[in-house]
Amino acid sequence: MQTNVPFNLGFVGGGNMATAMIIGLKQQQFEMQRIQVVELDTTKCASLQHDFGVNSTSQLSDVANNDVIILAVKPQQLKTLAESLAPLLQHQLVISIAAGIRIVDLSRWLGNYTSIVRAMPNTPAQIQAGVTGVYATPNVSAAQKAQTTRILDAIGETVWLAHEDELDAVTAISGSGPAYVFYLIEALQEAALALGLDAAQARQLSIATFKGASQLAATSTTPVEKLRAQVTSKGGTTEQGILSLDHSQVKQAILLATQQAAKRAKIMGDELGKP
Repeated sequence: MQTNVPFNLGFVGGGNMATAMIIGLKQQQFEMQRIQVVELDTTKCASLQHDFGVNSTSQLSDVANNDVIILAVKPQQLKTLAESLAPLLQHQLVISIAAGIRIVDLSRWLGNYTSIVRAMPNTPAQIQAGVTGVYATPNVSAAQKAQTTRILDAIGETVWLAHEDELDAVTAISGSGPAYVFYLIEALQEAALALGLDAAQARQLSIATFKGASQLAATSTTPVEKLRAQVTSKGGTTEQGILSLDHSQVKQAILLATQQAAKRAKIMGDELGKP
């Protein structure tokens, strides 16, 4: 299915993720005049129009003229928004990027509307280096899936899922994952300071190490565990570091952290989806 067929795109909410998508789409030569943003903050509304050439409005009813509508608001705001949007829907594809809100609940709030895609992007989308887990209802057409892919590919990689409940795992791994990476960078920086390096050196070495290792893992055909083994020479410095991490059960701690995050994602879905 072609992904370059023109279509009109509406955002409800003009925050960081919506802005990231607009920037990515502009870089991909998407026509900015085909994008409309509904944003109650008049200053932000004017800024988006000035900076990117999109159409901006504070009237929700205007969004009905688009082929695809992205709900880019906080999860706590989605129920009220969806109930207001319900009378305006006819044929549009609705994409929700609100964490935790399940399609069955969003569909109910939208008056049992079924052309819905649920997506879980992550914060590196702000520099078009994100990864997004996506699930679509059976009522979403191939053309609408192609539209979804084009939008989300503009902010990084897109992973289509067979089951909606897999989005809880996506939330735990890639949604929360940047925080785990920043946490480890923090730890390396603190370690560098403790070993006598200055703050600038600690920051540069820590970030560049994560960046380089990630790029190597992404471009190499060698499994990550073998890449790790290649650095870990018998009797060397890295081996001592790894042995210390194993002794402290760091891997088990990370596994537990992701399990707890996935559990919280499910609980949020239960709480936010209450009638």
